[in-house]
Amino acid sequence: MDIAILSVGLNVHSTRRILEEAQNAGHYVELIDHTKCSVKLGDGRPQIYLGEDNVTNEFDAIIPRIGAKVTRHGAAIVKQFEMNDVFSTARSLGITRARNKVRTLQIMARKGIPIPQTVFSINPDDIEDQIKLLGGPPVIIKLQEGTHGLGVILAESKKSAKSIIDTFYKMDTSILLQEYIEEANGEDIRLIVVGNKVVASMKRKSGLDDFRSNIHRGADTEAIKPTGKEQFIALNATKYLGLGVAGVDLIRSKKGPLLIEVNASPGLKGIEAASNVNVAKHIIQFVERNGFRKRK
Repeated sequence: MDIAILSVGLNVHSTRRILEEAQNAGHYVELIDHTKCSVKLGDGRPQIYLGEDNVTNEFDAIIPRIGAKVTRHGAAIVKQFEMNDVFSTARSLGITRARNKVRTLQIMARKGIPIPQTVFSINPDDIEDQIKLLGGPPVIIKLQEGTHGLGVILAESKKSAKSIIDTFYKMDTSILLQEYIEEANGEDIRLIVVGNKVVASMKRKSGLDDFRSNIHRGADTEAIKPTGKEQFIALNATKYLGLGVAGVDLIRSKKGPLLIEVNASPGLKGIEAASNVNVAKHIIQFVERNGFRKRK
């Protein structure tokens, strides 16, 4: 099978791991920097170019690893491969949905997936009312398109919350507010979904000086066995967004597990080390089951 990994380079650990497992399985695999791809429209079928090379029909499958800063362009490149009947482990629409936290939570709420109480607005004149909708401080303030725990702030008082929110509004920055789940105790769990199966899971606990339980922020990790309900939430959230591979983040509350985020390009280093599961191999096997196509 001929596989393309859409990624900016092999300096990314997860990209290297996926490439290694594809090569170990005997596939031809090529790294395609999606930021250097162009699409030609208007004369027959759309064509995808990497420099002067037409790569439209060179691959049976693609594995997108799209960074946050180039989501729109990366998703557009994925869409063009889809339109040429190339299998993708993440649909273009799923990538853009997952990158926008509000859109993700809107879909989850409509589908009955439990989420924390959430408020989003652009009105700077009723910040106090927005905080009241969540039961008052403390509240979590999140950038709608933040990653790796960046753009996530805990406002412990009404005064600090109002100040932070007002600043973001004046900067024309899209944010959302969420209730603070005290009993989560700075912990969350990540489940990796590949196809229709949860293949690995871990618990992440924040450091003593940070409430954000993200590996990039120095969180501690350990393997866990997720409950049936946690697996149900992860599998359905992934399906509702249109993703074949995803990292689903949950927190455990008094009301049960709550979904906080879905990542269309989950990192592999932390989860593979914590769970001792070869997630990259699961991804390649998923591609093998679905990726063969009839060449045009």
